[in-house]
Amino acid sequence: MPVVALFNQSGTQVGDIQLADTVFGIEPNEHVLYEAVLKQRTNLRQGTHKAKTRTEVRGGGKKPWSQKGTGRARQGSTRAPQWRGGGVVFGPVPRAYSYKLNKKVRRLALKSALSQVVLQNNLVVLDSLSFDAPKTKEMVAVLNSLNANKKVLFVTTDENINVLLSGRNIPGVMTITASSVNVYDLLNSNKIVITQDAVRKIEEVLA
Repeated sequence: MPVVALFNQSGTQVGDIQLADTVFGIEPNEHVLYEAVLKQRTNLRQGTHKAKTRTEVRGGGKKPWSQKGTGRARQGSTRAPQWRGGGVVFGPVPRAYSYKLNKKVRRLALKSALSQVVLQNNLVVLDSLSFDAPKTKEMVAVLNSLNANKKVLFVTTDENINVLLSGRNIPGVMTITASSVNVYDLLNSNKIVITQDAVRKIEEVLA
């Protein structure tokens, strides 16, 4: 069972915390992680790209020259693909790129991402995280005390508006709730700062 240090907001270790082996201690499945990240990224695509075919380009109704007698190749329209200003052959059309993964695959991917974070020593557990008022200066102090300066993901049990507003203007800092934890954000962050309550909530759902 993985055991990691438990810190307070000041960066002082106040004890240890045991993590569920079935959630934070499995062997990461790289293929499932790839599928989960690909799913998240493709689901963000709008798919609104569009290129006009020769039937949609304006103009080109008149035959440019006679079929025979000119010595040139026969042409039926100036909007054919080989003409400048003509239509596009097999161009992109609006489509949906999103797809779904099975529930067991999604759960395995999330467990693999959490275990990967633990294996890389990128997980920092706090006993609590709260501010009396939105203060960017206080969030910067927390980051400095935890030695987390680039691409930090904060995970809390509920939407703490003061924490969210305190880190909103800091580049590379992102705050989400335990119910919104996802594979891409976990793998795309250099440091994961999570509260003790959020750890237990994640274990309750995934264990």
